Amino acid sequence: MTTRHRPPGVLRRTAGALAAGALAVAGVIALPAAPAQADTTAKGDVIANLWEWNWNSIASECTNVLGPAGYGAVQVAPPSESLKQSSYYWWDVYQPYSYTLNSRFGTATQFASMVGACHAAGVKVYTDAVINHTAAQTGTGYDGTTLTGKYDTPDWDPGDYHTSADCPTSDLTIQDYSNLTQVQNCELLGLPDLKTSADNVRSGLAAFLNKQIALGVDGFRVDSAKHIPATDMAAIVARLNTTTSGATPYVFDEVYPGSTPQPSDYYGSGDVLDFTYASRMKSAFQGNVSDLSSLESSGILPAANSVSFVTNHDTERNGLHMSYKDGDSYRLANLFELAYKWSTPTIYSSWQWTQSDQAPPNSAGFVTDTDCSNGWNCLDRDTAVVGMVAWHNAAGSAAVSDWSTKSSSVIGFGRSGAGFFAVNNGSSSATYTFATGMADGTYANVVDGGASTVTVSGGNASITIPAKDAVAFYNADYTCTVGCDDTGGGGGSTPTVTATFNEYASTTSGTNVYVVGSLDALGGWDTSKAVQLSSSGYPVWSGAVNVPINTSFTYKYVKKDSSGNVTWESNANRAAATTTSAISLKNSWNVASDSATDVTFNEYATTDWGTNVYVVGSIASLGSWNTSDAIPLSSESYPTWSKLVIVPKSTTFEYKFIKKDSSGTVTWESGTNRSYTTGSSSGYTTSDSWK
Repeated sequence: MTTRHRPPGVLRRTAGALAAGALAVAGVIALPAAPAQADTTAKGDVIANLWEWNWNSIASECTNVLGPAGYGAVQVAPPSESLKQSSYYWWDVYQPYSYTLNSRFGTATQFASMVGACHAAGVKVYTDAVINHTAAQTGTGYDGTTLTGKYDTPDWDPGDYHTSADCPTSDLTIQDYSNLTQVQNCELLGLPDLKTSADNVRSGLAAFLNKQIALGVDGFRVDSAKHIPATDMAAIVARLNTTTSGATPYVFDEVYPGSTPQPSDYYGSGDVLDFTYASRMKSAFQGNVSDLSSLESSGILPAANSVSFVTNHDTERNGLHMSYKDGDSYRLANLFELAYKWSTPTIYSSWQWTQSDQAPPNSAGFVTDTDCSNGWNCLDRDTAVVGMVAWHNAAGSAAVSDWSTKSSSVIGFGRSGAGFFAVNNGSSSATYTFATGMADGTYANVVDGGASTVTVSGGNASITIPAKDAVAFYNADYTCTVGCDDTGGGGGSTPTVTATFNEYASTTSGTNVYVVGSLDALGGWDTSKAVQLSSSGYPVWSGAVNVPINTSFTYKYVKKDSSGNVTWESNANRAAATTTSAISLKNSWNVASDSATDVTFNEYATTDWGTNVYVVGSIASLGSWNTSDAIPLSSESYPTWSKLVIVPKSTTFEYKFIKKDSSGTVTWESGTNRSYTTGSSSGYTTSDSWK
């Protein structure tokens, strides 16, 4: 859980709590007479993180993809009832309302059926355990639970939370993340902090987790574990029952980077998610993959105590790590993770988004079935990823060997004769001879599903690796059986990167904004094929499009009303060019690119839950004083609210900041209008405080 940031209006992501104070394990849902047990004898340890997929879709994926592909486990979203608010943001599920298992992902019965289906496919199930806190916002949950006070839930009473006797800050929230007492006894983003040192709280939390274990759950990813003292975490884990297969539940903790506490503090209660590993993946695949030769000495956590990942739902949104928007480089980072012998690897599959708070595809908040061809990014079933899961399982515990650095973009290594892997993160194909450590013979390339082969002679192989691609082999008879010719929405054989378009454009009801341009992906200047942008961040319209690497293109924005009438921007065509990394384009309606500059507005302003800060001003780019068209600022660095805005060069304008609450009520800051003048360069910044 991102621990430093407050999302627009509420929480960008909160860690939720699970508690089960008065929970009767057998009384909440009927338990199956004999829960299915996961037979993972033919499986590896790879975890598919199907984040915020609904239970029916996970059951289907276990049966049709994860089991046949050889995944060892699936990680699923928090299963408890949570906050349900009007925008259905993804972080609702990290604000638990009760410990019933009727949630936005399905009913308790569907949850139990999902566990059974995954076990039948030989796949273990790990749930996201939110046990640090409960919901910060009152209201109604997905199972109808109503909270009128945040310290009084169906499972907990006010005395079960940390109070001013435990937390030294005036408002009970964490103010100093270097202060261990605050981090673990105060409220993360206003979320009521459970008193996990209390015996009844420990027992209640263990009861909630044991209820899931009784249904067949095999382990837990513990959300916001750094905010729970390590001794408390260990005491809770010690109260967990064995799983239905007779094993100890597998526990891995989320310890977000910071000065205190340290990941090693939690090794006694389980493994720890390795954020540094993901950071090294981003650095290498957005820089030089040759740097990975020193991966093990680069500050990553010990293999025996960690779980690796390339990204997760927090870090793909806050920019700390890569995301599907990084196109083929992101895909290659996941392939490397599966190839390199280190800790337990995870593969993240979720939905595509344009705004950080954006809800998953849903119907009235309830997550709809996963459609990998429409809005979801199903990396777990990508042909190359599926091939590398098989490769990873075959390589087993064999040590890394035969490392070869051919250039800053091309590396290769073996696994002591059990397999060989080579990756090319460059923009053009590369041919090199590698010492593979493999027995002579002809092998199938698992990355393309066995469509191509590699011949090893005298232990060496001449391998041509396409741009932004990889070659891996371990078995002459490998045949793709799952995900063949499937890119999972995560990138295909043609190297692409994500171009994110952001356009400030005020509209009337029924009118939408589109981007159209010279590329096929942008409609080839055919407005009927233009890409519709999302208005979720109105008046900024946003959308992500996969476009070829190292390509120059032109584009413009258009508006279409409900009758299909098209209005073009009046300025000249805009121009952009891709390299091998994702790009973000920021524009403003009718402000030509060569006449535009950028101003980042920074406003220090405290707010109540549900209230956001905006900037509005005298020019069209700032809404022309119309508060409906004011630009929403980001609370990423709360209490400083910020946003980069595209405005005309060499222009003087006036502006002010406003607040809007959840009812749309507008509050203007006091005093006279502020004034700013841009020049002919770029990168302008304001620093203001609410007055």
